[in-house]
This record gives sequence, C-alpha cells and structure tokens, in this order.
Amino acid sequence: MRYFNQMPVSEIPSRARIDAFLAQRRFAMIGVSRNSSDFSRTLLREFLNRGYDVIPVHPHCTAMEDRACAISIAAVSPPVDTVLLMTPPSVTEALVGDCAAVGVKRIWMYRAAGAGAVSPRAVAFCQANGIDVVPGECPMMFLLGTAWFHRLHGFVRRISGTYPG
Repeated sequence: MRYFNQMPVSEIPSRARIDAFLAQRRFAMIGVSRNSSDFSRTLLREFLNRGYDVIPVHPHCTAMEDRACAISIAAVSPPVDTVLLMTPPSVTEALVGDCAAVGVKRIWMYRAAGAGAVSPRAVAFCQANGIDVVPGECPMMFLLGTAWFHRLHGFVRRISGTYPG
C-alpha cells in the first residue's frame, strides 16, 4: 500500500486544480456510504455545512443527510459538471466514462491513504477526454478552518515536500 508521502512528485495534483474544484459550489459526490459514521458522510456533512450544494449519488439509497440521492450521475438533475469520487479504483474506472457521457468537466478522485479512488487508467481517461482531474488528496486538507488533524496532515505534507503547489 502506498501512502501520500510516497507519491511521486509527478502525481501530486496542482493547487490550482484543487482550488478550481473547490470553487464549484454545486457538485455530485459518488460513493458516499449509507453508514452515517463513515468518513465519506463526514465529508458530505462538512461540504453541506459550508454551503455547498452537494448531490449524493448512491444506487441503493434515496436520501442522505436530508438530501435526495440520485441513483447515478446520469440521474442528477439538473446535471452537474463537477464530481467527487469516493469509490474503489475499479469502480472509478467505470464511473469516469459515465461522467464523460454527461459532460462532467472536473473530477476529484479522493485519496487519504492507499489508492483511495485513484486509478491510473481512470486518470489517463480523464486526461484524454479533457476532464480536469485531481488524482488523490483529501478535500478536508484544503478547506479553511477544518479540524486540527486535517491541518496537521497538510503541515506534514508541506514539510515532506508532497503538498500540492
């Protein structure tokens, strides 16, 4: 298992891509768990508390955090052009094609430790199809005023030279 601090510098996403994603106030979040204590739900709540209009996407759930769930990216109405993926890499590979089919322009493939949602094939697909991709990272590290451990995580990444610049 490879962790962030072992990520080659060439794979570290640019801060400009991260900021462009976070500037989008409406996006879909695919792979949110039905388990309310899962980190994906914590992240969903954080975005909602910050005023983002996040549409959870889950094929087997009708609502999360008092938000209606879409069963697929194609079912999000009105459509979104930005997506946060919190899925296993094999699922990510299928989803990037679905995202491209509905006109998604930005995809963030979540990663905290290990592969997260990142798949080299999915990243290559996004790049080949003009989709701006953030291949890895945890959004909590880039949101202002998050809990101390997210800020500590960012600090460690800065001193290790693996923080996006």
